[in-house]
Amino acid sequence: MTTVIEHCAIATVDAADTEYTDGHLVITGDRIAAVGPGPAPRDLPDDGTPPRRIDASGALATPGLINTHHHFYQWLTRGLAQNAHLFDWLVALYPTWSRIDERMVHAAARASLAMMARGGVTSAADHHYIFPRGTGDLLGAEIEAAREIGLRFTAARGSMDLGTSDGGLPPDFAVESIDDALAATEAAIDTHHDPGFSSMLRIAVAPCSPFSVTTDLMRRSAELARAKGVRLHTHGSETVEEEKFCHERFGMGPTDYFAETGWLGEDVWMAHCVHMSDDDVAAFARTGTGVAHCPSSNARLAAGIARVPDLLAAGVPVGLGVDGTASNESGELHTELRNSLLVARLGPHREAALTARQALRLGTHGGARVLGRGAETGSLEPGKLADVVLWQLDGLGHSTIADPVAALVLGPPAPVTLSLVGGRPVVERGRLLTADEHDIARTARAEARRLAESS
Repeated sequence: MTTVIEHCAIATVDAADTEYTDGHLVITGDRIAAVGPGPAPRDLPDDGTPPRRIDASGALATPGLINTHHHFYQWLTRGLAQNAHLFDWLVALYPTWSRIDERMVHAAARASLAMMARGGVTSAADHHYIFPRGTGDLLGAEIEAAREIGLRFTAARGSMDLGTSDGGLPPDFAVESIDDALAATEAAIDTHHDPGFSSMLRIAVAPCSPFSVTTDLMRRSAELARAKGVRLHTHGSETVEEEKFCHERFGMGPTDYFAETGWLGEDVWMAHCVHMSDDDVAAFARTGTGVAHCPSSNARLAAGIARVPDLLAAGVPVGLGVDGTASNESGELHTELRNSLLVARLGPHREAALTARQALRLGTHGGARVLGRGAETGSLEPGKLADVVLWQLDGLGHSTIADPVAALVLGPPAPVTLSLVGGRPVVERGRLLTADEHDIARTARAEARRLAESS
C-alpha cells in the first residue's frame, strides 16, 4: 500500500540535517519512496489501490525513535530502592529479579514495548541477562511480546556467571555456567536472528557487566558473536564503583579490560559509559565502539554525567536508551531527548554541550548506528525503511514554539499522531493499535503482585 503524508514539517536527520517547513513523504510498502518540500507529486505510480492520504498539518515528521538499551523485566519492580546507587540498588533487587518466570517477563515486555511505542519508538533493544532455572523461555517471551506490539527488536541475550561466592554481585542462584550461557545464546541466534534489510528481529550476544561475568565468558562471548556475525553488547564504565572493581580485580580500568577481552570494535555497543578518560574516548573513537546513553537512569542512580559532547566530537556512535524501568520509571524514550540535552548542559560544556537537533539525532540516526542499522533506518530518505513518526505540535503545549524540532525536544512530551513501522501503523491519534493497553496494564499489575508475593 502507498501512504502519502503531506503539509507537515519534516526533520529528515539525514547527513545534511535536511528539514522542510512544509513537506511530504511517500511510503510504498515498507520503504520510503520520496521525501521533499511542498505537496506530494500527483502522478504517483498506480498499483490499482488508491493511496492513503494524510493531511499532517501542525505535525512534525521525524524518523522513529530507536531505543538502544533496556531491561524489560524491570517493569515489574518500579519504584523500589529509591535512594540507592547502582551496586546497592542491584544487591537490593537481584533476589526479587531472580524469581521472574516466563509469564512475568512476557507481561513486563508487553508493557515496556507498549509504553515506548506510544511515545514514538519504532525500534528497541533489550538486554535480558537473568535466567533462573526452570522458569521457561524468557527470551522467547520478549520476542513474542515485540511481535505482538509490532516494533523492530534487537534481543540482546545476556548472561551472568560470576556469583557472590566468586566475588560478583548477583546471588549464586541467579547465574549460569559458562557452557550453559553460551549454548543458550548460540541457540537463540540460530533460531531467531534475521540479518535481512527489513528484519524485525535480531539477536546480540550480551554478557551483563564486568562485575557479574568472568573474563572467560567475556572472551568466549566475543568469539561466539564474531563467528555468528552478530553484535555484542554489555554495560561499561557506569559508576565509580565499577571503575574501582575493575582496578582491584583486573588491574586496569573498564576500557582497557574490554580491549583485553576483545570487546572494542564496530560491532560492539556499551551501555552508559559515564566515567571515561580522554584515552577511553579515543579508544572508542578509534575502534568505532558505540555508546547507549541513558541520562535519566544515570541521574536516578547518581552515576554521573556521561561525556556525550566529547564522545560525539571524537566521532563515537552514540544513541539513547531508556534503561530498565526500575531505574527510569517513566519507561519512555522521547523524554530522553530533552533529558540528554539538559543533563549535558550541566557538565563542563554548559550551553554549548548539545543542541536540540543533536538530541534528536541521538534518538534516531545515532541509535540506528549503534545497533548496526544506520543504512536501513534512523533517517527519512528514499530507500530506507518506513519507520516514521508524526508528532502533533499545534496543541497547547507546543503551539508557541516556532521551531518544531525545539518544540519536540524542549517542550512537553508531544502527542504521537501516527507511528509507522515498516509502513504499518502501530500508533494512531495517541492510541496503540496492536494491543489493548488496559489489558497490558492489568496483566502487568497482576504479575508484579505475583512477583512481590514470591519474594
